[in-house]
Amino acid sequence: MGSLGTRSRQDPGPPVTRFLGFSPSRSGSSTAGDTVPAPPPVRRRSSANYRAYATEPHAKVGRGASEGTLMLQIAKQELEREAEERRGEKGRALSTRCQPLELAGLGFAELQDLCRELHARVDKVDEERYDVEAKVTKNITEIADLNQKIFDLRGKFKRPTLRRVRISADAMMQALLGARAKETLDLRAHLKQVKKEDTEKENREVGDWRKNIDALSGMEGRKKKFEG
Repeated sequence: MGSLGTRSRQDPGPPVTRFLGFSPSRSGSSTAGDTVPAPPPVRRRSSANYRAYATEPHAKVGRGASEGTLMLQIAKQELEREAEERRGEKGRALSTRCQPLELAGLGFAELQDLCRELHARVDKVDEERYDVEAKVTKNITEIADLNQKIFDLRGKFKRPTLRRVRISADAMMQALLGARAKETLDLRAHLKQVKKEDTEKENREVGDWRKNIDALSGMEGRKKKFEG
């Protein structure tokens, strides 16, 4: 009994060590120098407090916004680069087509000839511009006409709105069969005939209920009941 008591005092057991926050060492001793602190308890992600731990969706939203901003910046840079390329191409085309004039050492007559030549070139370019504009206008008109034709063709195959029209059976057969619909269709031939009940006769037999009560009241009425 004494050994068991000393053993229980020396070895408190796993529950006591877990409660105190210490775990026994590898050698099995429970001294303060050999103890290692227990890891903190793991908090489970329940459905109630899941939003407190769910930081990943917020991170995804922020990453998506940053990616969208980066894409807009890249698109803006690409547009600026394309505009710069267009300006460069325009400058190169103008430099090759519009060469600088050499007016040094030209007399009055030569300058007049140069002006006439330039005016002729301007008139020729203006005529070419007019022809190109006429072709573009014609193409635009043709495209609009073709689009209208396509729209009309699509409209032909649309189901029209139907209206209720009163039509007889003979007219319906005539419209469906045409000249073959010679015989008239009697729709009442296959119907079941029901005889109307003679309600007037029943009303005459029933008569006024007050008169019936008066007739059956008293001794005479009792006699009629027994006789009937």
